[in-house]
Amino acid sequence: MKPIVITGVDIESTGFRPEDGHRITEVGAIVYKVDPRTMSFEKVLTYSKLVNPHRTIPEEVQRITGITPELVRKAPGWEEVAIDVGKIFKATDIMIAHNADFDAPFIAYELLRVGQPVNQDMEVFCTMQSGRFATPLGKPPRLSELCWALGVPFNSEDAHRAIYDVDRMMEALMVGIQAGYFDLSVSVEKVARAKGLLAA
Repeated sequence: MKPIVITGVDIESTGFRPEDGHRITEVGAIVYKVDPRTMSFEKVLTYSKLVNPHRTIPEEVQRITGITPELVRKAPGWEEVAIDVGKIFKATDIMIAHNADFDAPFIAYELLRVGQPVNQDMEVFCTMQSGRFATPLGKPPRLSELCWALGVPFNSEDAHRAIYDVDRMMEALMVGIQAGYFDLSVSVEKVARAKGLLAA
């Protein structure tokens, strides 16, 4: 059976609302081919880029992410990076993000802003909203809380950099699937049927 493509993604940005002029400062993505029958993951691509936002980065954001104006001064602009990101998501069947309600629309907005198409057929799975099992009162967990609950190593000093967070998130996802905490079956079945991998 042909694999489906699952991409874990995380972005860092200057703020929360691209419509208010906030921009991406870093993007990280890890792409996997996944057998829909066994849910075995094969990593096929790791993508990590700093992005020059061509605007100020608030000091509070710099403290959290460690991404400073000096660090991104010679980085490519989003117009250049968006070409690669657009290609990645054009081939993606299921996007995984921790707080997908932030990452997915922010990336879509920024792709459209520079004339890149958005994959309307891509499924989106949020490890934060689906990870409420990880906290005692069922609140959406921080990535560190999710990793702790699943026994996945997490170094807070490396956190809030896109590719590190994606790597930890995807390991947590795979551990969670094996342990029965995460269920991707609905998204996987929908994609498999759409691609003709399963009978309609």
